[in-house]
Amino acid sequence: MISDQAVERLRTVVTWPDFSGTRYEIVREIGRGGMGSVYEAIDHELGRRVAIKIAEAASPEARLTAQLEHPGIVPIHDAGTLADGRSFYVMKLVRGETISELTLRTFLRICEPVAFAHARGVVHCDLKPSNIMAGEFGEVLVLDWGIANRRGGTEGYMAPDAVVSPAVDVFALGRILAQCGIDSRRLDAIVAMATSPDPAMRYPTAAELMDDVARFLDGRDLVAYRESALERAGRWVYRHRGLLGIIAAYIVMRVVILIAFHR
Repeated sequence: MISDQAVERLRTVVTWPDFSGTRYEIVREIGRGGMGSVYEAIDHELGRRVAIKIAEAASPEARLTAQLEHPGIVPIHDAGTLADGRSFYVMKLVRGETISELTLRTFLRICEPVAFAHARGVVHCDLKPSNIMAGEFGEVLVLDWGIANRRGGTEGYMAPDAVVSPAVDVFALGRILAQCGIDSRRLDAIVAMATSPDPAMRYPTAAELMDDVARFLDGRDLVAYRESALERAGRWVYRHRGLLGIIAAYIVMRVVILIAFHR
């Protein structure tokens, strides 16, 4: 009986990409998924480390991603076809970690490249924390556009929609936003709107979701939440608490001076 280790070695031998006679030398496998495998490689022509993704099936990912020139999207350097017919593309090797602790400021930076893609007619369709990476220089990158503009996704982040539209990504972003762990009715309303089962009730694009989160951070009125007059007044007091404290201190000082003067 063949051991699991032996089976894994055979699988590696069979699937290991052959780049002999090219500028690329495969170093190691760094990731594997349903859409293909990713390898670290050396580009001998330019003397740098790169990532090469080998697609197991035809995918528009390379062409789509190459059209999305944004700091939050990994750039494509090269593309081609292996001797065995599999397609590959070469991209920047990202050194960093997937997002583990999510803040609202980080969430806004996740939304930026997604909103950029939406403006150019591209829907990611598989947004989730494992596809978001913090780079070594503090950049936030949205990875793996392998099923862009196609129905799919990951359980827990996949919208129930029958049609692919930016609202699919908004749903997934809402699920990610829910993991911020902030106890606030106003933020809960944003999450509820983003993850509505009805796509028509969600924010139409990532840009509009991002704008509402920015309004939340700035203490401004939200699209997703209708406040009572008392809540609005309380929020106004909180936003201007510094100024109100100065005014209160000034009034107290004047009262003390008046009392002392009239003694």
